[in-house]
Amino acid sequence: MSEKPSVSDEEWASFVEGAREQGLGTPEQEKLLRKARPPKREKPPKPPKPPKTQKRSKREEPAGWRTGPAWQEMNGTARRRGRAKAALGITLVAALALVAVRPQLLTEHLPEGVTSALPSSWTDRPEDTTPLAAETARPTAAPDAVDPHRPTLKEPFRGSPALRWADGAAGIELPPAKAVGGLSRAQVTAALQRTRSYLIETNLDTGTLRGERPAAAIALVEPRQKELHGWFEDALRKPTEKLDPLFWFTRFGPEVRPVGQVVKTRGHLTFAAGDRPGMVVIKADYSFVYPLVKSRPGADEVARTIVRRTLEMGVYQPGRWQVTPGALTLIDTTYDVANSSCTIDDGFLHPQFDEDAPDPGRGPTGEAVDPYDRSVAPRRAGGKDAPAQAECGRATRT
Repeated sequence: MSEKPSVSDEEWASFVEGAREQGLGTPEQEKLLRKARPPKREKPPKPPKPPKTQKRSKREEPAGWRTGPAWQEMNGTARRRGRAKAALGITLVAALALVAVRPQLLTEHLPEGVTSALPSSWTDRPEDTTPLAAETARPTAAPDAVDPHRPTLKEPFRGSPALRWADGAAGIELPPAKAVGGLSRAQVTAALQRTRSYLIETNLDTGTLRGERPAAAIALVEPRQKELHGWFEDALRKPTEKLDPLFWFTRFGPEVRPVGQVVKTRGHLTFAAGDRPGMVVIKADYSFVYPLVKSRPGADEVARTIVRRTLEMGVYQPGRWQVTPGALTLIDTTYDVANSSCTIDDGFLHPQFDEDAPDPGRGPTGEAVDPYDRSVAPRRAGGKDAPAQAECGRATRT
């Protein structure tokens, strides 16, 4: 707050003279007047002169000369450091977010001993779900190994090569037909379609899979094969180890149910002229992967059973051969199964789960087999005279 200017000596003398003319001139009164006079205000000291320096042009003035000393530089440095820290923080947050989404970017560069101690969700790698091209011939090698992901109710084919296989009947593709062996192109086309229907009815039909009589499949087989039809009926009525309906039909026991509606399928069909005039032989080689869970309420462990089948169907030119029009002659069949009990011969497949105890008396004793290796032939023949399976093999993966 500013002070009012003090009264000058001349003004004060004039004021005292006027007071005397008005009768205020006694020594006591003058003493009181002197006490009432406001004190002189001292002038503020002059600031010290800056040290003499040589004059500089504007271009020669040092930074901060007009804006202050080093505080500006210090603030500027602090801001730059702040920006650097902010940029580093953003980079770290982005890196952590990327690792959270794809932790294998970090874990794939760590030693095996370190990654084994990390959570499985960190080391899991996304599976390739690109559909495979259709198979046209038997492959020459087994599928590559895949990450050991466990199947779930939501992803029942997780961790399996079948993840890239076709769904159900879509995996049974027919080759282009042509006239061959005395049969016209139309006759060959019809025979291929009937063979496809037989594969669907015996391995994909929901009624067949839950144990119903596969009437549609049986109807496609030449009725003149009376012995074969007798085997069908005997095996379905009273299954035995030597005469098992599983030789021809895929069926599961009531203790399991399918997970979802999809069965994965892979294989191929071929045809060629037979060794007799007016005959065409159709060959089929297909693998089917079934995801299953126990039927009890609350069960959530998923097991997969793999069934592989080969067929040889004969198609004969009507008029030259005594055959039923539209029927297929079953010449040969083989099949193989991975993940089913070795001790139960009731005409149904019984998948094994991790929670199950090993089969008593006849556990896996045979060689280890990769059920996804389609480069080798199935091991088991079908029919009444086929030898019983001597060994219970062990699947290397399901």
